[in-house]
Amino acid sequence: MSAPTQSAPPAGGTAPTAPQPPRTDAAANTQSTFLAACRGQPVSHTPIWVMRQAGRYLPEYRELRAKVDFESLTRKAELAAEVTLQPLRRFDLDAAILFSDIMTPLQGMGIDLHFDPGPVVRNPIRTDAQIDALPALRPARDLPFVLDSIKLIRPELPRGAPLIGFAGGPFTLLCYLVSGKPSKEFGVARSFLYAQPESAERLLDHLGDAMAAYLGAQAAAGAQALMMFESWAGLLAPREFNRFALRAVRRTMAKLREQTDVPLIYYVNQGSALMQSVADLDVDVIGVDWRSPLSECARILGPNKSLQGNLDPAALFAAPGELKRSAEIVLQEGRAARGHIFNLGHGIWPETSPDAVARLVDYVHESSSR
Repeated sequence: MSAPTQSAPPAGGTAPTAPQPPRTDAAANTQSTFLAACRGQPVSHTPIWVMRQAGRYLPEYRELRAKVDFESLTRKAELAAEVTLQPLRRFDLDAAILFSDIMTPLQGMGIDLHFDPGPVVRNPIRTDAQIDALPALRPARDLPFVLDSIKLIRPELPRGAPLIGFAGGPFTLLCYLVSGKPSKEFGVARSFLYAQPESAERLLDHLGDAMAAYLGAQAAAGAQALMMFESWAGLLAPREFNRFALRAVRRTMAKLREQTDVPLIYYVNQGSALMQSVADLDVDVIGVDWRSPLSECARILGPNKSLQGNLDPAALFAAPGELKRSAEIVLQEGRAARGHIFNLGHGIWPETSPDAVARLVDYVHESSSR
């Protein structure tokens, strides 16, 4: 989503640390740790990256953002590559994630939208005629700048860190397309599922196919793992989630398995009630928000899924000692899974001090390698 105005750091916060030169020692070669954890293979330490790590909490991002509008950052390959690399220059992170927006492929499909500051669809999709008129997504034709940015990023990644490509989940995209604007409850989109269920399924199928093409093209361009963000999954009860959201995701993941062998990650925001539903989804990793203990998720998901998460983003405002204790709880919980990738349970807040991120990354590496 687009970046809101940056707030001042909390009282008592420290000045942000300056970016540090990349580590070059053998322990810093993190490519195997992230990808191995995705597949449940042995690792030397628990890998860590942070959702929304490329963006609004970093001074260098805010400096660039002051000169360039958000859409230009996502649509110009050189700028997107620069923003993607910024956190990797500053922190010893174990993976990079492509800087883009979940709405970008919809623009490639001809959807008329603008950011104010969140995405606003000028002509919401609510009829069969509108669904039928949506073109198929052809990434090389419709989104060449995304693929170009991946090709620019890969050679510049420090320490051999892998690059994660991503897309929004079909149901999450439907929420914006049908409602036309951001919402806390997306009542218009949810009522659409009940009032026009066949139309909703058709739209979700179309979006599922588009995201399969989009993510597959990212992998072909050089992305080494693929993540799908189902940001609004928690709005659905399990029955509706299974019929609509999960059905479309299964379609996407099945197509991706035919195209690529990179690890697949599915993030289910507010998905505590949905873990049983995704237990047999053909992905390598389930991303978990902070509301569920990882050990309980591991019990439900079974031995064939790695987990990603799940520190509360608010914990980064704690005193160093308390942040360390909170991180240790997540690390302990994560040991119940076949593999664990440390992350926040949702995107990092714009008010977060980079110093807190640096402390977290260092502690996760130090503690998990002992």
